[in-house]
Amino acid sequence: MNVTARTAPSLQVWFLQGEQMIAVDRPGSTVEDALRQLLAGPTSTEVARGIRTYVPARTALRSVSVGDGLATIDVGARFVQGNDAPSLLARLSQLVHTAAGPEGAERVQLLVKGERPPGVFPGVGTDVPLTVDFLQTPSAEAEGPPLQIDAPAPPSSGVRDAQQRLAALGYLLPGDVDGRFGPSTAAAVLAFQKWEGLKRDGKLGPPTLKRLSTARRPTPITRGSSGRRAEVLLDRQVALAIENNRVVRAIHVSTGAAATPTPPGRFKVYAKIARWWSVPFREWLLWALPFHGGIALHELADVPAYPASHGCVRERFVNSKWMYDFARVGMPVNVVKRSR
Repeated sequence: MNVTARTAPSLQVWFLQGEQMIAVDRPGSTVEDALRQLLAGPTSTEVARGIRTYVPARTALRSVSVGDGLATIDVGARFVQGNDAPSLLARLSQLVHTAAGPEGAERVQLLVKGERPPGVFPGVGTDVPLTVDFLQTPSAEAEGPPLQIDAPAPPSSGVRDAQQRLAALGYLLPGDVDGRFGPSTAAAVLAFQKWEGLKRDGKLGPPTLKRLSTARRPTPITRGSSGRRAEVLLDRQVALAIENNRVVRAIHVSTGAAATPTPPGRFKVYAKIARWWSVPFREWLLWALPFHGGIALHELADVPAYPASHGCVRERFVNSKWMYDFARVGMPVNVVKRSR
């Protein structure tokens, strides 16, 4: 028996999975050990699980000192390169989470080439030491649905006919059939176009109306038992809510971008969180249904017609609360790479 291997010291290094932090065990005992593991990045196995780092490759660790609960970290200029606010905030959170803990460090002072970097990280000052508690504390109130600014268009019989057809096929709720082309209808049209392989413009143009007249309700891609489950189709960018093997609703979503893809596989909803604070990106994820670490179905204002997220499954506000109410803790979520 290798007693040394069993008792070797280990520490936690923090990466991201979807919109949240995730810790992985690494060998070592000092803050410097932890940071060098952080700079090395996740393993290929971890990457396959959707674990990512936002720390730029080849970032230099210039020096580390620890004393009286304060870890002072001096890194190279590469650490603050770029102007993407989410990426900057995420890498800062990774560094603070990783450096806090070993050697009794509770506060982390970041230096870049020996200087405190002013105004680099949106909403977070680095002129004083940072703590994990500070980053985990929400800095804003959760926002509700967007306000209606423009007056809604008058009802149209043509729109009502299309809405009735969308509702019959499972893309629109019957209560949203009102003859007005609003956010709910636009999202339903986009989901229909995605499923049918049409141009994803969210408009009721001639090709979409023609296909609506002959289309059938979507059917599940994977086999499942009775009860409720969901399928996330990466190629179509659609989520299917399924009950007793019948598609109840087909919803327009946006999954992980090429650099941060949503991993395919069979998962289960492990919690229902109406307001989930994203520690690394410092934003609210509303009506969140996490199913794989920090990867969840959740509401976000920006839900384009293509994969654009950090690994999560984004939904528009007109659909997110419905999916939240439909889901159950333990509900299967199958993420499918190819559905055609």
